[in-house]
Amino acid sequence: MRIPLILAATLLLASCGPPRQSRIVIGSKNFTESLILGELIAQQIENHTHLPVERRFYLAGSYICHQAILGGRIDIYPEYTGTALTAILKEPNVATAASAVQRSEASKSEDAVYKKVKEEYAGRFNLAVGPPLGFNDTFAIEIRGETARRLNLKTISQSAQYTPQWRAGFGYEFMERPDGYKGLAATYGLRFAAPPRIMDLGLLTRALKDKQLDLIAGNTTDGLIPALDLYVLEDDRHYFPPYEAVPIIRAEALQLHPELKPALDALANKISDEDMRTLNYAVDAQHRDVKEVVRDFLKSKGL
Repeated sequence: MRIPLILAATLLLASCGPPRQSRIVIGSKNFTESLILGELIAQQIENHTHLPVERRFYLAGSYICHQAILGGRIDIYPEYTGTALTAILKEPNVATAASAVQRSEASKSEDAVYKKVKEEYAGRFNLAVGPPLGFNDTFAIEIRGETARRLNLKTISQSAQYTPQWRAGFGYEFMERPDGYKGLAATYGLRFAAPPRIMDLGLLTRALKDKQLDLIAGNTTDGLIPALDLYVLEDDRHYFPPYEAVPIIRAEALQLHPELKPALDALANKISDEDMRTLNYAVDAQHRDVKEVVRDFLKSKGL
């Protein structure tokens, strides 16, 4: 599976030449939330500037999007600070590496991670990191709600005694990234009945609900968590860093089109965790059109 995926992504990027200077190209990764955020950024620019916007969505994972923006094939895409820190910058997970006292105050690391990512992206890549959009979409280690209630499980640590009898499933990127499966398993001593199944992110929650799997890694803003009666285990050892959603922008695009900055700055802290869950639910469960969902949300926020 790995070779065709990489080959397909390479061909996709090769077919996309650098954007014209008169337009802004927005990218996204290949899952619902990234698509929604990409569309939100696109509509915000269309609503508040005279710039034509081109959408190049479903660009696979973080690495592909990062290469696309470095190569000038896209100008902006939504990213998460924790992903930028660990998967792109290859920096240590500051929350995991911290002392016990610091880990107990892990929420304070949000500002530190954002500052680090912003400085490093500017220095290494000539990329600007926009202000946080307002929500923290950390990884969610999920089990079925009935399992959590029956075994009285609340934390990942508590689940470790049961995982040798469980089947796990994760996305491909989660299996490979430094803040993913290997570190999680080592931090919590997780072992499973069989090697984890690697599945498309969109299939994991249904496989868990249908008892094909017993534990998955999803996202805390997934609108299907309450809809499917799934339960998010607490990351009681603070393994995962903060994952604040932010726009990544080519500095050259900001220089050529200074009107981009106020348009994007207006999105700062406009999306709460609950807002994002609602948006994801509207697309994934209600099967509403992404453009319509985003248009209604921007109107509701006065944007």
